[in-house]
Order: sequence, then C-alpha cells, then structure tokens
Amino acid sequence: MPNRRKKTVDIREMIHHLRRSQSDRAVQRATGVHRQTVKRYRSWAAAQGLLEGPLPPLAELEQLVRRTLPEKPPPQNVSSVEPYRELVSQLRKEGVEIAAICERLRERGFHGSYSAVRRFVNNLETAAPEVFVRVECSPGEEVQVDFGYAGQLLDPESGELRRAWAFVMTLSWSRHQYVEFVFDQKLPTWLLLHRHAFEWLGGVPERVVLDNLKAAVVKACFDNPLIQQAYRECAEHYDFLLAPCRPRTPRHKGKVEQGGVHYVKRNFLAGRRPTTITLANQDVRTWCLTTAGLRIHGTTREKPLVRFQETEQGHLKPLPKAPYDLAVWKQATVGADGYVTFDNAYYSIPCRYAKGTRLLVRGGAQFINIFTQEHQPVTTHDRALQPGERKTHPDHLPADKVPGLMVSREGCRAAADEIGPATSQIVAGLLDDSVVDRLRTAGRLLHLREHYGDARLEAACGRAQQFAEPAYTTVKRILVNGLEWEPTLTPATPSPRPARTFARATSDLLGHLFGGVAWN
Repeated sequence: MPNRRKKTVDIREMIHHLRRSQSDRAVQRATGVHRQTVKRYRSWAAAQGLLEGPLPPLAELEQLVRRTLPEKPPPQNVSSVEPYRELVSQLRKEGVEIAAICERLRERGFHGSYSAVRRFVNNLETAAPEVFVRVECSPGEEVQVDFGYAGQLLDPESGELRRAWAFVMTLSWSRHQYVEFVFDQKLPTWLLLHRHAFEWLGGVPERVVLDNLKAAVVKACFDNPLIQQAYRECAEHYDFLLAPCRPRTPRHKGKVEQGGVHYVKRNFLAGRRPTTITLANQDVRTWCLTTAGLRIHGTTREKPLVRFQETEQGHLKPLPKAPYDLAVWKQATVGADGYVTFDNAYYSIPCRYAKGTRLLVRGGAQFINIFTQEHQPVTTHDRALQPGERKTHPDHLPADKVPGLMVSREGCRAAADEIGPATSQIVAGLLDDSVVDRLRTAGRLLHLREHYGDARLEAACGRAQQFAEPAYTTVKRILVNGLEWEPTLTPATPSPRPARTFARATSDLLGHLFGGVAWN
C-alpha cells in the first residue's frame, strides 16, 4: 500500500478560515485539508466558542486542542487473509507462489480474492532497499563504450543536417576518454571506431564493457551472449575480452553513461551550433585533452589525462603491427545461376552447391572469403570494385558450360593463329560474317582441338577449304571419319577430241515436218 503523508493542520489558520467562510469546501481549497477534517474542526471550534471573539494565545490553544479535540480513529482495514498469517508465512518460506497459496487457503475456507492474498504477501514481505556497490578496476583493465544521440550535424558531402551519434570510450581507472561523432551505428562503423579509439589511446585494454547493441551482440543473454562474428574477429586481433552488460542494465557501464555520454552532452554539445561532423570531431579531440582531460573528476578527485599519462597508459597492451582488416560477415544464399550476392556484387560458387544453400560471407577490404555454415572454406574472390560487378572462377562452372561462357572474338582469333593458317582463315571467315553472329560456332570449332589435337584440326580445316566447304559441320565430319590425312583427288585433264559434224542433211532430220519421211 502507498504511504500517504498526513496533512499538518495549523490550528490558528484553520480557525481563521472557519470564521471567514461558512463553506467547508472553501476552507478545503484554502488549506488543502480534507473536507471531513474541516467539518470535524468546525464542530469542535463551535463547541469551544472559538468562532467568535478573541482567540487565546497559541500555547493555550494547542493545549485546548490536545485536551478536547478527539483523535480521528485510524481506519480499521483488516485483511481477510489475516487469520491465515502463520500459514501464509510458512508457505512463502517454502517458496510457494501466491497463486498456489490462494488455492491452499480456499481449501481451508478462504473466500477472498487473489488480489487480497497478493496485497497481504507484499505487505508481509517488505522489500529491502537495493544496495549498489561501486566496482573499481586496476589501470588498463577495462574500458566502457557506448553511443549517445548528439543532435544534428552537417554532412560535408551533401551539406545537409543529419542525425548524429557520439561514440564514447572511457577508461574505467583514469576516466580518460575518446569521443567521435558518426552518422550511423552500423557494424563497419562500430569496428572502425574501436580502431580509432585504440590508436588514440596508444594501446588496448584487457576488457571492453559494452551494451547489447546489434552491431556487437546478435542475441543478448547474461550467461552466453551471441557475439557478431566480425566483432569477435576484431577482439581476437586486438586481444581484448568482450563483456556485454546484462540486458536492460545500463548501470553496469555507469562510468561511460554518466561521466562519458551524459558529460559530452552537458558540456561539449550543450549550446553548440550545428557544424560539420569533420569540425566537430576535431574540436571534441581538443576538448578531451583540455576541458575533459584536465578537470578534477568528481569521483577520483584527480585529472583524468594526468592519471592516464602517468599511470594507466603504461598498463595498456601494445597495438598489433597491422590494424584490423575491416571485415563484415553476412549470410548469403546461392542463386540459381551459382552466385551469391554481397554488397550488391556477385561472386561465383562451385557448382556442387545447389540453389538455396546458405553460406557465410566474410567481406574484407580486399578479399571476399566464403564459408559453409560450419566455417569450412568454400572459395575466395578479389573484392568487386563497384556494384553489379561479377567475379567468376572458371573452375566453379560446369565443365560443359565453360567453353561457351569463356569464348571471345579476340580469344578465338588468337587460338586459331596458334593452331595454323587454315584454321585461322576459317575462324576469321566465321567471325567476319556481317549478318549472323557466328562467335559460338567459332568457339565450338576451336574446342575440337581438345579432343583431336591441333595438327588434326589444322589438317581438317585445310581439307575443308580444298572442297570449298569452310563450315564447322564439314570440319567435324572430316575429323570424325578420320579423313583429314586422305589425299585430295584432282580431276584428270580430258584428252582433246576431234570436232564432229552432222553426217546427214537437215532434210533428213527435219523432213517429216514438211511431209517427208521421218529419220530413224
């Protein structure tokens, strides 16, 4: 039950209001005392003759009140569960839930409601106030990180105002901090901010305490949180431990909540006119080394920058030789064409992976690595330079599809020149057709070299030219029948024949047309 504060009554003020007004409601509005209490005081004052004439001194008036004004009896709200107090106490000690207690009481003749039992148990078990314990760390042991809304800043590329966030990393021992403003909280930004912060501090702490934002934690859980794969790689690269807070418990990173994000808002951002994000980041770094770094901290009573430079900086782990190669992990599905899509570009997958297969893609700055769900390597590609680009390994394609897909006019001419002049002439004739595109036909003709060899193909092309049949079907038929080495038959030169004349006269041949005798 809520603890209602009792309204203190000034007896002289109450009597003055009772004398001036005949309405209890008016006195209630003037004094704030309940109307029933006003009515009780009016009856008492009338009985004592205090509504008229001079008032006695205050001390006498107070004695009169204590002697003659009866105390209002307190409300007698006895719970219907009170007769079962001992039973309820025993059941609660045994860990029985309120709903089960209600059922046990009804078995013993209780007719009250569940709410009555719940109120009785709540009053019976007055909760002790929660006590918080401050956790301090040794130098270099821990940093806390968080995002905070920073208002709107100008985008230097578009010249427009955009929503911005402040990334704050605070060292738990010295309270020295790094601040940077960004336009998003995506995973690549999150990883890049860690790199910038570690380089600013000149080292790496043992542990990073963070909230359960999606860029870092896939699934929040107190015992076994699921960390983003790219963030896990970043932690392994810089050799720091991840310590996500318990869900919905921001006080576990209170050093960056109050002395970090809120301090940046109240001190650096308060009253500041919107500037470009580039200028804001330059100014906030100066602010970290001056205003924030040289203030007397409210808890440590020392200057954060001095504590950091003199003690904590030497306890940080050294930075790795090379910065973390910013990598993003994503789930991808193999398409019907044998490619997966990552960052609007396409990458080939070995044809043994069927359509719909789920794979893991790791996108680095230079390479794209593709894995199975069990993190077994599948293939690697150079990263595409622009959206829509396709990266293809020929050995990923079905063997019977490679020749047709990889053929080109320049490649066909070069391959034909390697084989021989006859092949080169036939291929050139196919490619130079001004009406029909015969690129695929030229590719099929050149593919015959893989089965029959260059020498036989060149011989077959030569024989086809001798017969004036420079076609793919003719060359293939020659090779299939093994005729490329057969000698060419040259027609014999005919011997001259003597000129011949008709031995009969014209009338003998055509006389029957004029009534003569037909020639037999």
